Amino acid sequence: MSDTMASLRRKIGGAGDLHSVVRTMKALAASSIGQYEQSVSSLADYARTVELGLSVCFRKDPPKALLGEQQKHSYAEGIGAVVFGSDQGLVGQFNEVIAEYAVKTLASLPGHPRVWAVGERVQGHMEDAGLPLQGVFPVPNSVKAITPLVGQILLESETRRSRGEIAEVHLFYNRPTSRAVYTPVNQRLLPLDERWRSEVARLSWPTKNLPEVIGSSTATLRALIHEYLFVSLFRACAESLASENASRLTAMQRAEKNIDELLEDLNRHFHQMRQSGIDEELFDLLSGFEALAKKPIPSDRSVDRS
Repeated sequence: MSDTMASLRRKIGGAGDLHSVVRTMKALAASSIGQYEQSVSSLADYARTVELGLSVCFRKDPPKALLGEQQKHSYAEGIGAVVFGSDQGLVGQFNEVIAEYAVKTLASLPGHPRVWAVGERVQGHMEDAGLPLQGVFPVPNSVKAITPLVGQILLESETRRSRGEIAEVHLFYNRPTSRAVYTPVNQRLLPLDERWRSEVARLSWPTKNLPEVIGSSTATLRALIHEYLFVSLFRACAESLASENASRLTAMQRAEKNIDELLEDLNRHFHQMRQSGIDEELFDLLSGFEALAKKPIPSDRSVDRS
């Protein structure tokens, strides 16, 4: 019984240590969600401003040279895809959901897919699906680390487009819909073609005073396009990170509940075994006492006086 009691003590101690780790990870996930959600909220207003600026530039025909630069590689047959996942585990079905969505979407698009994975975990799922991987980017661990990643993705995509290897670039990521719920989405980042220009040009100006472009319209358009690409990638990454931490928070909450139930069962079993041991010892003590009480005690008459 002592070995069993010792084993239960070790299990209770291990479950308690795991409970502390889960609570720490849950607190970190909850605090991380805030910074990424705040970043996405701040980007929304800026992205709207950039799109409105582009709509002003597109009210008249944009410079032919600029549109030619955006469309000159349309002969390429490759479809570039950037899939945002996670480097760490304990995120529930986060990577499985976005990987499955990306595979199904790419299968419906014309052309040969070329995939870049953001995160080692989603990389494995894309490889299992048989999609050719062009590279893997590490997942940013803070808002400040998103900007370097955006620069790397823009550089890589522009290099492949300049070689004629890809014609389009799509972003696949999980977008948060509530505090703990997310949904996979697909955004076509490139090319900035006539279809994209028409969509932006249809945006209505919020006031009756229509603005005018001062100076070189080509330089202004180039600057706005650069900001549009940057904001689109930054927002995709920030929303993916917010969804990742939301998924991790949900997973840790489930784990914490399971550990609490396990600890309750182990403690109940431990106390039952402990009480059984005490009862057995008391029973043995009472049995011994009763046995001694029934044993006849020799009197002085039975003593030999010879």
